[in-house]
Amino acid sequence: MYTKQALRILGVSDDDVTAAQKAALAADGYFTVENVFSRKECAEMAEAFEKIHGEEKENGGHEVHVEPGTRRVSNIFNKSSAFDKCLQIPLVLASCHHLLGEFKLHGSNLRDPKKGYGHQQIHTDVPKYFDDDWWVLNAIVLFDDMTLENGPTRVVPCSHHWQPINVPVVNLGEWEPSEPTDKEKARIPKDLDAPYPGEMLITAKAGSVVITNSSLWHSGTVKNADIHRRVCHLTYTRRDLPQQLTQIDFLTKPLYDRMNAAHRFLMEIEPEDAAGIKRQKKREHSGWWN
Repeated sequence: MYTKQALRILGVSDDDVTAAQKAALAADGYFTVENVFSRKECAEMAEAFEKIHGEEKENGGHEVHVEPGTRRVSNIFNKSSAFDKCLQIPLVLASCHHLLGEFKLHGSNLRDPKKGYGHQQIHTDVPKYFDDDWWVLNAIVLFDDMTLENGPTRVVPCSHHWQPINVPVVNLGEWEPSEPTDKEKARIPKDLDAPYPGEMLITAKAGSVVITNSSLWHSGTVKNADIHRRVCHLTYTRRDLPQQLTQIDFLTKPLYDRMNAAHRFLMEIEPEDAAGIKRQKKREHSGWWN
């Protein structure tokens, strides 16, 4: 199987992402679409989040990253079927195909900062070797309204075309950027915690999905109100790159059984010798995806 075939099985076409959305992704590095999920669907996913986090507590997210002051859950599809609908968003899948070509699931994490927490230094999620070298697309699925009070995501429009910034405390990565040009040096802030000129704070209603190029400069911000801001960070990467969470290493039979062939391909959970599947040799990026 290959990506276009998998998307055809899932009923996804290039038309599921509009020309205006493609233009926004190219120019700004992100766009937001409202009413992708209903309030009822959001409540169901939020309830599943609460159930799993209630069991894992401060250990939540341990498969990928435990973040102090923030409630997290990782490896979500093996823990509940409530989030399966996030794997079937035509807009997200079409955007991935448009940006990345041959792609697969990279990671899926739930996140909700506690009051007074959630701030991150401005960073990019992935390195790149040249402009237009896109590695990962991130879809933020909002279970609750994202407001100015509960820690909205901040982004710097157009910055996906700039020098990538690796912040080890955020990304836990060992990768170092190449030597920046004088123009790039002038862009990189001395204080990664401070507001950046031209940054945008994303606000949107529950049920919205924010699509971002993961090379975009961005960060979490402080939650100033004791209001839920539960989201699913769903990421996809090129098929030649490693996953953040190697899905097959955590695979459960219930997950495998309820996924169809197309989803198994996009999650890369088929055994290597199943149906003649041969996995591409992965590039090694020590530490970056942890």
